[in-house]
Amino acid sequence: MRKRFSSNFITRHIQFYFSIYCFIMILFVMGIIFGAVIVNNLSAVQKEDLFYYLNHFFGQVADGKIGEAEELLKISFFHNVKFVGLMWVLGISIIGFPLILILLFLKGVTIGFSVGFLVHQMGWNGLLLAFATLLPQNLFIIPVYIFIGAMSIAFSIKLIRKIFIRQGFSYQIVPEFARYFMSYIAVIAVITVAASIEAYAAPVLMKSILASFNG
Repeated sequence: MRKRFSSNFITRHIQFYFSIYCFIMILFVMGIIFGAVIVNNLSAVQKEDLFYYLNHFFGQVADGKIGEAEELLKISFFHNVKFVGLMWVLGISIIGFPLILILLFLKGVTIGFSVGFLVHQMGWNGLLLAFATLLPQNLFIIPVYIFIGAMSIAFSIKLIRKIFIRQGFSYQIVPEFARYFMSYIAVIAVITVAASIEAYAAPVLMKSILASFNG
């Protein structure tokens, strides 16, 4: 019964915000493609410099010198909490939803550039490394970004409409804000899972893959 209720709730939620989700996902994919294209436009010197630092990082990973897992957990957790928090605040600012779209696009660019650079420099090994080290946590993080982005844009649009209608504004906005606030609390729980994967699982996967390359 509970599973059916959750399934129906998710279905209704997606149907209600379908157009926003579609627009955000298209924008995010465009960011990924743009990030991958940027790699091809880098000069040879820039590629060599980036690959040098990447090799240095891989060497530290292989030697187990990337820091304690607890520290990585904190860095990943607070980075993502601040990022989605910024989108959440922009949703309250009424006219902040264009900036939300820019942030989502830039996040897509970052992912596309990271994967594109690894593949460009290391071929299939780079693709394997990207899937093993970037995919696990991003399976949680990317849906979180898309969800909070959709909620922020939707809330911003609702605020604009209520301001122009000006009928029972303070009364109507309280339950909307409560749901909006709870959406941020919910994504923090998911971010905790993603940060844990990035801190504990990703370094182990990366180290094992690098060892197989050297072997």
